[in-house]
Amino acid sequence: MPRTEEAPGRTEAPSGSHPVRRRADSRRRTALLLAADVAAWIGGFLTAAWARYEFALTTDRVLSVAGAGLVAAALHCGVTTLVHLHQGRHPLGSLEEARTLASTVGCTAALMLGVVLSTADRPVPASTPVVGGALTLLLMLSVRAAYRYQRDRSLRPTIHSATPVLLFGLGSAGQALLQAMMSDPRGRYLPVGLLDDDPAKRHLRFNGVRMLGGRGDIAEAVARTGATTVIFSVANADAELIREVRSASLAAGAAFKVLPPVRELVDHRISVADVRDVEINDLLGRRHVAANLKTADKELTGRRILVTGAGGSIGSELCRQIARANPAELMMLDRDESALHSLQLSLSGRALLDSSELILADVRDAERLARIMTERRPDIVFHAAALKHLPLLQRHPGEAVQTNVWGTLAVLEACRGVAKFVNISTDKAANPVSVLGYSKRITERLTAYAAATYPGTFLSVRFGNVLGSRGSVVTAFRAQIEAGLPITVTHPEVTRYLMTVQEAVHLVLQAAAIGRDGEALVLDMGKPVRIDDVARQLAAQAPGPARIVYTGLRPGEKLHEELFGTGEIDARPLHPLISHVPVPALNPAEVTALDPFDDPEKLIEHLAWLCGQPEHEQRPGALVPNTRNSQPSSSRSS
Repeated sequence: MPRTEEAPGRTEAPSGSHPVRRRADSRRRTALLLAADVAAWIGGFLTAAWARYEFALTTDRVLSVAGAGLVAAALHCGVTTLVHLHQGRHPLGSLEEARTLASTVGCTAALMLGVVLSTADRPVPASTPVVGGALTLLLMLSVRAAYRYQRDRSLRPTIHSATPVLLFGLGSAGQALLQAMMSDPRGRYLPVGLLDDDPAKRHLRFNGVRMLGGRGDIAEAVARTGATTVIFSVANADAELIREVRSASLAAGAAFKVLPPVRELVDHRISVADVRDVEINDLLGRRHVAANLKTADKELTGRRILVTGAGGSIGSELCRQIARANPAELMMLDRDESALHSLQLSLSGRALLDSSELILADVRDAERLARIMTERRPDIVFHAAALKHLPLLQRHPGEAVQTNVWGTLAVLEACRGVAKFVNISTDKAANPVSVLGYSKRITERLTAYAAATYPGTFLSVRFGNVLGSRGSVVTAFRAQIEAGLPITVTHPEVTRYLMTVQEAVHLVLQAAAIGRDGEALVLDMGKPVRIDDVARQLAAQAPGPARIVYTGLRPGEKLHEELFGTGEIDARPLHPLISHVPVPALNPAEVTALDPFDDPEKLIEHLAWLCGQPEHEQRPGALVPNTRNSQPSSSRSS
């Protein structure tokens, strides 16, 4: 008996005799299948001869035709043994098996025809091998189809153990999901109906499940089938369609879930486990930005890599994606021990904090950083450590100086021997108007100075807000909803560039692979999103009424963010999603004159002045005279 496909999710019984029992069942099914094939040859020959003799077969003719059928069956067994048809070459009842079966039956019929034509006293009419072979193939395929149908039925979940669902969208993704659901007897979902707006699919059946209409028939389909959930499985659907189907589903009393776009599932086959709750990204209609990581992986494989701010939102995702590229060593530096604990747990499933991959250090401690770099000697450094909350830094600019500016300077000085240094920047560095923007623009310029001073490649990567990161608008809005508080939006027209953390890090790694010395690489983030739209979509998902309050723009906030500063040109010579802009260098001696304890307004003016300073003449040597040695602080630097 050919081997059959295992059902996804099916677990093996712990019994040690199970494999033995399975082999015995396989031998029994193989014997039954051989018997069925022999019967098919005899039955096919008898039917063909019966028709040839106009339904009048004598006993002698019956015996002669049956004998010819047995000979044909023996020849068939010989041919199938040569092609291993009965030894599991193809799954039983599959299209591949049907093609091989047709070939073997055709060969057997041709051999029998040759034997019959070469015999003077023909035992059967010459038409019998031809017509009988065709009938035999039909009978064999029928037996296999019946077996496949019965097996598939046995693999389906039952209405008693699974949630009845409607699938909206029967493209390639929807059909793959339907197949996965219908082949898991222990699955969570049982499809009871299909929905699709394509008129060509009306009244069709897929895997025995009926098509019940389009988006306008959701309420009727829910009532008709008793479905309690609608699963949206349209690849690359626009946000308007998702919102419309979601609203109709909720109005009909059904829960709403989505299958992520196929582009998010490129690493594995679609499965039931991919079905998830709708996310704000689905409802906003942001174009998912994807990059080919083959080049980035080659840059990382076998290299010694260090990530600062490894416990932060960007840093932790950087570590996860770098780890998949098989580096020689991944070193994760952060001053937050709890963040390092969580990061190690997410990477390895253990968090004993006893391995050398974790480095507890503060980027403000220049001497400690220098020792770490000398001892560990990384090839590539991703600098993600920073203070990032704009309103706090606006009130405490001295902290931005000590962490974002001097911390980056200390890391750059310690990295004079690395092959590549990647500074994580922000869109707020383009035409900056805030302390955060000023400090990050200065780090871009300091990185450009290092590029002209040290032998390695030093560059910056600039992107905007990250959806779902700690302190992001989505996280804040959800916390307000859960607490029963009004959702606070600064301005009804404010827009921001938004990315998922996975998208951002994908492009950071790609940019690191293709970036050139002294550049700032700007990631394509699609179109800016109105924050008011984000708030309204989250309010619509809230279990109760949610109110939106407009508080006005805060000091240092822009109504609309920019990706490119004045004079910067959107040039994409190497990658369609990554722009390259030159950055004027800033002599580090300029930033050592900053006084973090000065009057905040004067300090902010000084930071703004540094952003606009013309490029200074480069000189070899250390990045910064060690005139100031700030102590590590308790502020979060990742």
